[in-house]
Amino acid sequence: MIEVTRLNGVKFSVNCDLIETVEETPDTVITLTNGKKFVVSEKMEQIRNLVIDFKRQTYCDRI
Repeated sequence: MIEVTRLNGVKFSVNCDLIETVEETPDTVITLTNGKKFVVSEKMEQIRNLVIDFKRQTYCDRI
């Protein structure tokens, strides 16, 4: 899971395996595979890096 921030400053975690799309419109909107949407303060590139870091930690620990 990755930690992101709502526009009001509240942090929460998202299961990155359920992310379908990330858009900047201009706010960043994360859409999950179930259709649920979250508007967050992080930029799209930050979300991508969070997911990459999470996957690296998850899969590298298994080796």
